[in-house]
Amino acid sequence: MHIFGVTELNNFVKTLLDNVPQLQNVGVRGELSNYKVYPSGHHYFTLKDSEGALRCVMFRTQAQRLRFRPENGMKVVLTGRLTVFPRDGAYQLYCATLTPEGVGDLAVAFEQLKAKLYAEGLFDPAHKKPLPRYPERIAVITSSAGAAVHDMIRILRRRYPLAKVILLPVRVQGAEAPPEIVGAIRYANRHHIGDLIITGRGGGSMEDLWAFNDERVARAIYASEIPVISAVGHEPDVTISDFVADARASTPSNAAEIAVPDEMELRRALRDLEERMNQGELQRLKLLRRRVETLAEKRVLQDATAYLQDQRMRLDHLQQRLGDVTANRLQRKKQKFTALTASLDAMSPLKVLGRGYAMALNSSGEVIRSPADTEKGESIYVRLGRGALECTVDFCREETT
Repeated sequence: MHIFGVTELNNFVKTLLDNVPQLQNVGVRGELSNYKVYPSGHHYFTLKDSEGALRCVMFRTQAQRLRFRPENGMKVVLTGRLTVFPRDGAYQLYCATLTPEGVGDLAVAFEQLKAKLYAEGLFDPAHKKPLPRYPERIAVITSSAGAAVHDMIRILRRRYPLAKVILLPVRVQGAEAPPEIVGAIRYANRHHIGDLIITGRGGGSMEDLWAFNDERVARAIYASEIPVISAVGHEPDVTISDFVADARASTPSNAAEIAVPDEMELRRALRDLEERMNQGELQRLKLLRRRVETLAEKRVLQDATAYLQDQRMRLDHLQQRLGDVTANRLQRKKQKFTALTASLDAMSPLKVLGRGYAMALNSSGEVIRSPADTEKGESIYVRLGRGALECTVDFCREETT
């Protein structure tokens, strides 16, 4: 019996496994567990089912080709080669490809990126900018060799020849396409190439359209200060760019129709406006003519002195009314004055004296009301109805009634 060293035995088992062709390209189905990505770029994880587990590793070169983000609990199918890592003495699967079970890796990557960007608010309608109604310059970012660009240019020229179309040619398929599309969008914004951007391509498989599901393209569209129309594929095709763009067109041809108004419709609308304006002016002139005719029938315009005569008659009437009011007022004042004079005259002490009464005043001019107000020998003044007497008091006597 040969006695092996540990490393020797591990290398012997590794050689045995490496020489089994069935184990050099094996497919395995299972559930991802304990998935980790190391700073080196290598991915380490465990593939398990209900009864067992298998250690796996995917090196950075293979991992860079993944189009989705593997997650714990995800059902996957992977291919690779089974061998032993001599240092640990444990066998593991070196993974070459990794795809979700039941659906393609592109479909999973699409849903993952869609959920991520939605959570960040890149699809928020509040961020979408309105499209210019009459764009002067339109930047078209697409392949210069595809049929889509020719359809767009043809429709734009037919519908609205006033707009200038500026083509920024890019690749729309393959690994080089996303950075070229991103660069064209940034260039259009930096140099203000147009008032509107249309980016997209014609139809194809999900693989063909994948450049417009790239996160870099989505973020470039979101950051664009110029409104962007996404025009990718045919009616059923939906890409991440469609969700982020300010407007989505079902096809490139539809994008051209959305981007500009129809010249024929504009001319028709202008003719309608011209007709409405003419009708409005004719109606206004008709009303003005009718007003002029009504004014021409006025007496003041037919007789130049009519107005003065009317005003003279009005003045005479006002003078008559003023005179009547003044006379009535004077009459009322006179009657009141007469009544007050009569009342005052009736209360006058001279009237009393005129009936035979007299009024005695002392030397100070005060009325003497009783003998006590004077004394014997005092000179008093007696006022009669007509004239007065100067008297000397010879005797003072109090009398009782």
